[in-house]
Amino acid sequence: MLMNKRRYQTLDLTLAGMFVALMAIGANITSWAPFLQIAGVPLSMQPFFAILAGLLLGSRLGALSMTVYMFIGLAGAPVFAEFSAGPRVLLGSTGGFVLSYIPAAFVVGKMMEFNVKPNLRHFVTASFVGIIIIYLVGTNYMYLSLNLWLQIDMSYGATWLVMLWFGVKDMIFTLFGAFIAPRIYRATRRVQRTDHRSIA
Repeated sequence: MLMNKRRYQTLDLTLAGMFVALMAIGANITSWAPFLQIAGVPLSMQPFFAILAGLLLGSRLGALSMTVYMFIGLAGAPVFAEFSAGPRVLLGSTGGFVLSYIPAAFVVGKMMEFNVKPNLRHFVTASFVGIIIIYLVGTNYMYLSLNLWLQIDMSYGATWLVMLWFGVKDMIFTLFGAFIAPRIYRATRRVQRTDHRSIA
């Protein structure tokens, strides 16, 4: 039993670490393609990877991977958008999105855990709940940061209008992720069962 537990802990940490790396990669797509920006805000694949982490890792590990990603960036590693780092990123207009990935991954993972044998409908529903959480937290935080401490006057409606363009992109990627996730999910579970039999 102890050996099984240790093996799963190693596998879990490996998967969580993989998503930390994917978040860093997804944040910096515009570093290689600078034209992928809207109103000075870079496009990213982070919502896609955050939701996928919840779908595949579950609530605990999904949220853990997003938390580790955030703290690595806060500690000074250039893993945020445009290879930025430090607390100033969280205080910026997009800092709410970095924070939003944690509850989004947790809720998405928790929804998946309620289903012993999830089907495509479960993946799609959980994915869209995740993207809604990301935009509710991220956009409201953007509005508050712009108007309170960044001293940039922007109406609430205008803030949502700016993010609407990103929302279209993220909705498409969210749907794409929901369709590819079941196959990866089943493959991951097969690996876990194989490891369990090999140790038993």
